[in-house]
Amino acid sequence: MVRTPDCTKRGATALSDDGHVAIVTGSNHGIGAATARHLAQRGAAVLTTFLRVVDEPDPGIPQAYRDARRTDAEDVVAAIRDAGGRADAIEVDLANASSATTLFDRTENTFGPVDVLVHNATGWVADTFAPKDEDALGRTVKPVSATTFDQQFAVDARAGALLIAEFARRLTARAAQWGRIVTLTSGGPLGFPEEASYGAAKAALVNYTMTAALELAPYGVTANAVHPPVTDTGWVTEEVRQVVERRSDLIHVASPDDVAEVITWLVSDAARLVTANVVHLR
Repeated sequence: MVRTPDCTKRGATALSDDGHVAIVTGSNHGIGAATARHLAQRGAAVLTTFLRVVDEPDPGIPQAYRDARRTDAEDVVAAIRDAGGRADAIEVDLANASSATTLFDRTENTFGPVDVLVHNATGWVADTFAPKDEDALGRTVKPVSATTFDQQFAVDARAGALLIAEFARRLTARAAQWGRIVTLTSGGPLGFPEEASYGAAKAALVNYTMTAALELAPYGVTANAVHPPVTDTGWVTEEVRQVVERRSDLIHVASPDDVAEVITWLVSDAARLVTANVVHLR
């Protein structure tokens, strides 16, 4: 029997009533950083994770975006603390299978038990089955290989599964009756041309998320995946904006805060009946 959580003692959208504690992966910039700030504004203590990634030179990707990917999360943490919130940061390679345990141990030791998990980090790599070395936007694209598969699936799919598993193990062990899982996805049922492994790994992550939604519902946990629109985290060029304007299936170029607002709502008690969904933002 599926049981919904008892939220009668909580506010409609507040997170602070029970001192919620969140892990947000990939939160040194972009959607992850915005989500960490929004959750902290609602009263949650937030552990931000990051990995300083030094990308290969790519004329199709703005330098500012590559610079953002190699930063730590100290500015995010400082902004949260300056606003009166609680936050901490840790650098971790989610491709390491032990990282889930490390993150939950660190968060529990700092803030207490985790009841919000947002898996935003990605091992993004553009790869393709076609004989080409550039995608339609002029970005470098690699052939699908064991290397591109491992880079993508280790962070997006395997780390997502292990984080959800650790979240579930600890939550059920303490007999908790409230929890939230949000994952970030992309691509679609027809694949993701020129980002083949990215789309495939996200599809696996969505499947893990839907399974978690059904299996953990009796423990008051909701689990949803958010599919953002084109989001300007620093990689959106004028050419990308023109592509969005030409295509009928792409409506907005969103900001990280736009997406973070939806994630924060899904974590709130107002969304307590929303679970096992892929929330497409346009």
